[in-house]
Amino acid sequence: MTTALRHYLQFKDFTRDEYEHLFARTRWIKNKFKRYEPYHPMFDRTLVMIFEKASTRTRLSFEAGMHQLGGSAIYLNTRDSQLGRGEPVEDAAQVISRMSDLVMIRTFEQEVIERFAANSRVPVINGLTNEYHPCQILADIYTFIEHRGSIQGKTVAWVGDSNNVCNTWLQAAEVLDFNVHVSTPPGYEVEPERAGLYGTDHFEQYADPLDACKGADLVTTDVWTSMGFEAENEERCKAFADWCVDAEMMAVAAPEAVFMHCLPAHRGEEVTAEVIDGPQSVVWDEAENRLHVQKALMEYLVFGKRDHE
Repeated sequence: MTTALRHYLQFKDFTRDEYEHLFARTRWIKNKFKRYEPYHPMFDRTLVMIFEKASTRTRLSFEAGMHQLGGSAIYLNTRDSQLGRGEPVEDAAQVISRMSDLVMIRTFEQEVIERFAANSRVPVINGLTNEYHPCQILADIYTFIEHRGSIQGKTVAWVGDSNNVCNTWLQAAEVLDFNVHVSTPPGYEVEPERAGLYGTDHFEQYADPLDACKGADLVTTDVWTSMGFEAENEERCKAFADWCVDAEMMAVAAPEAVFMHCLPAHRGEEVTAEVIDGPQSVVWDEAENRLHVQKALMEYLVFGKRDHE
């Protein structure tokens, strides 16, 4: 079966109905996996993974996921391919998409992945760019649903840098109808245009991170210095010193609040060990769920909607 060509480049590429389908498929696929029941819809299909940025979770989850679906995954690093030697992105897209069924790209500028997708014959997935990280938030929201049910109407507190993960939370809030309270140090605030927001109805900015966490159902953060910003590390460590998620912040959140972090984490910087290793933390489920949501995503992009057999 073939379906109309779709890409997954940012969270708002899909509708709420599509996400509901993806979350239902994720549950079905994950349950099958946990029962050791083979499910191989991707037999004889190939995923090409292109990495310009280093990765642990993205490579593992896509490569293992494709194998578990019965297909193959090929790893390409831009340093080891013609892309790293100046081949136009458009040309690479034409060639790679004629030899594969899916492409996942982890790169710097969003523009690169958009140019690639515009010239690809097969679905392209954003494995992370400077602007967005949709697969991570797909996993985070699925993890919340597993632990606490629907995220609609709930409040997510984001403490730290308004980076690609934060931008994606803001898009997700608009699509799935929940709220995001963002607290960043001065000078690191959300830029709605860069975040790709339609409006500002679903998020509020707070100067004090404690205020952002009040009553939140989910508290989340990320490293203070994202990949590509290493030169700013010392400056950022000073600016972000008061934006460490600690027990006091979790205490003012809702009683059933969970803590998430996309990892890797730096204990004692953006989060204390007491919180990330504590009873409210669901970071290991969150990391594992990258595997399962991405299997559902790849299945959907290749085959469209499938019934739970």
